Amino acid sequence: MSIRKVAFVPGEFYHIYNRGNSKQIIFHDKQDYNRFLALLYSVNTKQNIIFRLVFNDMYKFYRGERLVSIGGYCLMSNHFHLLLTETEDGSISKFMQKLTTAYSMYYNEKYKRTGGLFEGKFKSEHASEERYLKYLFSYIHLNPVKIIDKNWKTDGIKNKQKVLEFLKNYQYSSYKDYLGIDRAEDAILNRGDLPDYFSSKEEFSKEIFEWLFFNED
Repeated sequence: MSIRKVAFVPGEFYHIYNRGNSKQIIFHDKQDYNRFLALLYSVNTKQNIIFRLVFNDMYKFYRGERLVSIGGYCLMSNHFHLLLTETEDGSISKFMQKLTTAYSMYYNEKYKRTGGLFEGKFKSEHASEERYLKYLFSYIHLNPVKIIDKNWKTDGIKNKQKVLEFLKNYQYSSYKDYLGIDRAEDAILNRGDLPDYFSSKEEFSKEIFEWLFFNED
């Protein structure tokens, strides 16, 4: 049995990510994305809960004590990124097991398949340095740019306004929440448990802008 290289410690921060087995798509439509988002909120509890196929007013559901604090997230068609800190020893692993198991059960039932959905154990990186932790907010939220410009990191951004509008309208990351856009999914985040690098939406936008156009003269 493989041993995880990163040992999780309460109060520390971690970049958690995984993708579909053999890079397969794990989010095919809006329902799939929204299901995973609802699970990010609903399985983040120490209670055992049976979930219905239809999540009515899920973000108003009282969960009790949380397993983790979520500082940011982004879902792409074949992978996801999360920024987490655990509330007690072992709670990140418990949360990820509940999350991936619940979504795999939903996915396999919907698409009439069997077997593992994800590419083995989830991956993790310890944000042990403050500079790296702050950078993760940009790295995670800038993932969707590759959807409309896959070579932006090497070739630069050709249409700034188009990219910024695309990010602002992307539904499946916490970017909109950091911009202060009112929506139910804001309940997924627990920003008070992470460093307050962005005291305003303007500061967050400035940080994103700098990383987005970092390679320009």
